[in-house]
Amino acid sequence: MIYPKLFEEKIEFNKIRELLNELCLSNIGKDYVASMQFMTDIDDLNLQINCVNEFKNIIEQEEDFPTTSYYDMRNTIKRIRVEGLYLDEHELFELVRSIETIQNIVKFFSKNEEIVYPYLHKITKDTNCFPDITKRINNIINKFGRLKDNASPKLLDIRKEISSTQGRISGMLNSILKSLQFEGLAETDITPTYRDGRLVIPINPSHKRKIKGIIHDESASGKTIYIEPESVVETNNRIYELQNEEKREIVKILTDTANFIRPYINDLLASYNILGLIDFIRAKALFAVRTESVIPDYSDNICLEWYQARHPLLQIKLEKQHRKIVPLNIKLSEENRILVISGPNAGGKSVCLKSTGLIQYMFQCGMLVPMQEHSKIGIFKSIFIDIGDEQSIENDLSTYSSHLTNMKNFVKNCDKKSLILIDEFGSGTEPQIGGAIAETLLDEFNQKGSWGIITTHYTNLKLYAEHHKGTINGAMLYDRHEMKALFQLEIGNAGSSFAIEIARKIGLPEEIIKGAESIVGKNYINIDKYLQDIVRDKQYWERKRQNIHKAEKQLEETLHRYENELSTINTQKKEIIHSAKHEAKLILDTANSKIENTIRKIKETQADKEYTQKVRKELEEYKKGISNKSDEQDFIERKIEKLQNRGKKKEDSSAKKEEKIILKIGDWVKINPSNTIGEIIEISNNKACIAVGQIKTYANLKQLEKTNRKEKREIVRNSELGKKANEDIRKRKLNFKTEIDIRGMRSDEALQALTYFIDDAIMVGVGQIRVLHGTGTGALRQLTRDYAASLPEISSYHDEHVQFGGAGITIIEF
Repeated sequence: MIYPKLFEEKIEFNKIRELLNELCLSNIGKDYVASMQFMTDIDDLNLQINCVNEFKNIIEQEEDFPTTSYYDMRNTIKRIRVEGLYLDEHELFELVRSIETIQNIVKFFSKNEEIVYPYLHKITKDTNCFPDITKRINNIINKFGRLKDNASPKLLDIRKEISSTQGRISGMLNSILKSLQFEGLAETDITPTYRDGRLVIPINPSHKRKIKGIIHDESASGKTIYIEPESVVETNNRIYELQNEEKREIVKILTDTANFIRPYINDLLASYNILGLIDFIRAKALFAVRTESVIPDYSDNICLEWYQARHPLLQIKLEKQHRKIVPLNIKLSEENRILVISGPNAGGKSVCLKSTGLIQYMFQCGMLVPMQEHSKIGIFKSIFIDIGDEQSIENDLSTYSSHLTNMKNFVKNCDKKSLILIDEFGSGTEPQIGGAIAETLLDEFNQKGSWGIITTHYTNLKLYAEHHKGTINGAMLYDRHEMKALFQLEIGNAGSSFAIEIARKIGLPEEIIKGAESIVGKNYINIDKYLQDIVRDKQYWERKRQNIHKAEKQLEETLHRYENELSTINTQKKEIIHSAKHEAKLILDTANSKIENTIRKIKETQADKEYTQKVRKELEEYKKGISNKSDEQDFIERKIEKLQNRGKKKEDSSAKKEEKIILKIGDWVKINPSNTIGEIIEISNNKACIAVGQIKTYANLKQLEKTNRKEKREIVRNSELGKKANEDIRKRKLNFKTEIDIRGMRSDEALQALTYFIDDAIMVGVGQIRVLHGTGTGALRQLTRDYAASLPEISSYHDEHVQFGGAGITIIEF
């Protein structure tokens, strides 16, 4: 139950409807806005709320959703229920365009195998899309909304004859016109034109008797008349007959089309309702985006726990003025169901009341609401509001009488699932009796278990809320020093009206203020001040508590993040070391093979000078490649060092120092058991950082032993070799293309090209390559895959996506 009848006007929900209407694309959507109602069924609410939220995601993700041709064709379609009536060309054009929009909407929500928007898919999946109707209409209507010439064979013949006849007439008139121009009876720059659907020539009235024909029109100035020459009258008559035949054929075609559409009318109307529903949901989603509205936690139970709630209309208004709204935090529970708000006038009490009513009503009308997502909201069965002046001369009701009438209906109908909103409770009559009646009513609402928000200045209502379970005080805060409202709700304490302070601010004479103070007494005046001091101190300590809680939470999050990062670092370190060892072994094996092969070739050619120079040059180039690889290893080790430094914690200060090994920075050492030789560049506790060529590594001091000069020279030489190899790899990376085309090659040529290409790909370290072999007989495809399967460096291979070549291309992953 929603009470009173003007409920929406009182909470300004009618303005929400107006804004939604502006966001709709069609009259069908606007009809849904007009019929939007307060819902109490959790299933209906769940469907609508989630549909709006999904559409909000579509808008925020900027997906290409169809938003054109939302034509309202319902009345047009209903018209052809009557036999013999038909839709004209323009109506058919709008009908087919809007049906295509429905088709595109259904397709949008069903385009993926995994349904991305399940709620919107649910309401659109069974929608009829009428492919037969769109095909039928598109066969006869062109893209400009006109009937095609070939809409029927007869229409095509008629239009061809019209065109040829008009051509003949035009030729005849041009010939006549040239003759008249030659004789000086017509201007040189005039051409034939149409009057009353007939081709005519314009001439001066003084020459009209010199031309045999029919005068069809005269210009406004009277200086030109339009004559149809006698020789073309019969031909023009034929065109007139053909045009009538064309009209009859068009009517026949349109009537046949209407007959085809007529059996689908009910289904069409149902589909247009879906189109309107989507338009309506889209408007609500756009409004949600504009007001930053969300889905809070909701349930069928009564619950009201809102954080950073905002009055949407006030928010929009203040944003236009480049001002920020003060959000509302409000929490009601079974122990504190009714909130009694007090505070100064113009302090925000009524705004708080109306915000609560509007936001709750919006939500139960299936709209997202402007508050934080972790807020909680329940479903009320009834909402009652008493706000503003409802006096009626016709019904002989005063302001107070209208309030009491509302209270009578509240008491009669309220229950545990009712939300009661009352502004300035008890006002409008003599304060003592008005306060007493208000307190009695408040107790009645409380006894019935109703929920509510009540604003008041009456002290007895504040005292009731303080001492009775089910009710709680709230205050709209006021800065006593700045003398301005803060528009913040503080739950737990009663507010002050600050009547004396406000009177001073607006300039009321001091003697009047002093007189008022003497009447009520100093103690009464001071009570308000003490209450505000208590509230101020409470706010201070509450902020302190929140800041401490926030800092603790941030500390926990930071600690958790660093623990995760350290774990990731250790994993990355192991992977990098493993990869580096594998590459080093590969380089060593390949180098040995290369050297042996070079020696063998020199022997086979019996040390031929020219050939010896060639193979030596090849060996030198290979050395450069190894140098580049060494630089890469150096980069890897630096990365390892960086990761280790990030993840390394302080060593235990009580750790035992190594004995018997006295090493210092600059010493050349051998790392056991690998026999790797390097120079110590850093010592920390029981570990040393050793430079092995261009690579850094860490080792325990127990693993190290000093080395001799010969071994030192060897590592320096290897370092220089690594640098050259690294530079070669860098150049190869710059020029390397990840695609090779072996189409048309013989098998041996293709295998050789593929071998070199994959070797280069492994050396430069790419992630994947593409091999274009075509489909053909499949021999090159099989060769490619057999070779890929034989290499341990290749993890997988597969066909390219069908859109980019399919089985004609193999993707190889390393």
